[in-house]
Amino acid sequence: MLTFFKKNWSTILLLLLVVVLFIPQTGTPIKVLFNRLIAFSPSEISEEKQKTLSDYNWKLQNLDGTTAQFSSAEKKVTLVNIWATWCPPCIAEMPSMQALYNTYKEDVSFYFVSIEDPKTVQTFMEKEKYNFPVYTTQDTFPEALQTNSFPTTYLISKNGKIVMHKTGAADWDSESVYKTIDALVAE
Repeated sequence: MLTFFKKNWSTILLLLLVVVLFIPQTGTPIKVLFNRLIAFSPSEISEEKQKTLSDYNWKLQNLDGTTAQFSSAEKKVTLVNIWATWCPPCIAEMPSMQALYNTYKEDVSFYFVSIEDPKTVQTFMEKEKYNFPVYTTQDTFPEALQTNSFPTTYLISKNGKIVMHKTGAADWDSESVYKTIDALVAE
């Protein structure tokens, strides 16, 4: 038996790692850590490739069930993050999102949007001690903001140009993001 383990230790270790990744209690933290390690600062989209958000008609709900209208973000610098509580890349970028919100909550309209049950989202927010504004929706996303991937984040200028569009975990608490937002706020 000892000979078997000596010959196959690397295979056994690999199988054990795969099993651990599929158990939610151990797999999710490992996936979150991995995503944090590979998360880089997003970059600006070149001006000629920027799309314009023209439809701000999007009905959202606060976690308490109060209706909120995305139209209140029109003509403001806005960050929209589409995420889920079960998504390791989403969880991985949340600390940087909280830091970004803490820095710009007076100058930028933030919309963290989930399609999950509000109670699930509220429980997650309380457990993680996040205080950025979270919304849920059952409404159709505006065409320019439609996605099939979590997380997806859009940074939108006052004139509706999508200046940043990032799918996957990113480091939003970075100097390059701050410079971009400072320039957008100053416009």
